[in-house]
Amino acid sequence: MSRAVSSKLIYVFVALVVIVVAALALWPQQKTDKLRVGVVPGVYADTVKVLADEAKTQGLEIEVIEFTDWTTPNVALNSGDIDINFFQHQPFLENAIAKQGFKLTGVGKGILANFGLYSLKHKSLEDIPQDGKVGIANDPVNQGRGLLLLQKAGLLKLKPDVGFLGSLNDITDNPKNLSFVEVEGPQLVRITGDVDLALGYPHFIVASKAFDPSSGLAYSGIEDLKFGVQFVAREAKKDDPLIKKFVELFHHSAAVKEAAAKGFNHDERLYTLVWTQS
Repeated sequence: MSRAVSSKLIYVFVALVVIVVAALALWPQQKTDKLRVGVVPGVYADTVKVLADEAKTQGLEIEVIEFTDWTTPNVALNSGDIDINFFQHQPFLENAIAKQGFKLTGVGKGILANFGLYSLKHKSLEDIPQDGKVGIANDPVNQGRGLLLLQKAGLLKLKPDVGFLGSLNDITDNPKNLSFVEVEGPQLVRITGDVDLALGYPHFIVASKAFDPSSGLAYSGIEDLKFGVQFVAREAKKDDPLIKKFVELFHHSAAVKEAAAKGFNHDERLYTLVWTQS
């Protein structure tokens, strides 16, 4: 091959490379949207994480940010550090708004985690001793919900019509003279072995692997549907198409449903997918 022909071929090749690179630069790039979702460890984090893998194929990047308490996720959301959080039910949200003035609102149904009463020392509620100790949540809403379950179990009585905002001060009859150890909800699993009875969230128990979440002596149920954990966003973003897309993907994901079942020990007594209820 002559030098002239060789040089001409090299020129043609270089020209083709330039054309291809230029074409790729002008080719429309697929847009990837991003949402920052705040969760607490356990089933809520797990369901959002499995959705994150699926959502990538829909052009949605989900950054999962875990918090270890029930205060910071609302502070972070209200300040714009995250776009959605997924850890609280409506009564909890209403109480946080009333106390902190947050501009937040629910944007999608999630999962109802049934409360349980657990003991690592006793096999039945009847075995709870006189002057026994009970672990209970320290926030107003979940403490009230827990007291209602204790009343349902026959261990105490509350003021009439006290509702889910009841507190220890609303106990009117305490026949076993029970005393109460107040801790933040996620920490209840850690103190269960130190008390005679403790309120428990099955998903935290599953996540901790501390004991069998299906060993509860009593459970709340579908009557507690208002306590279903929901997706929450800033009021200004409640109609954001990206947030609506995220919630829709969550509700229609088989992987999310499987992660929820796993997170609740595949025990239907422990949870309800709220969006499936009429």
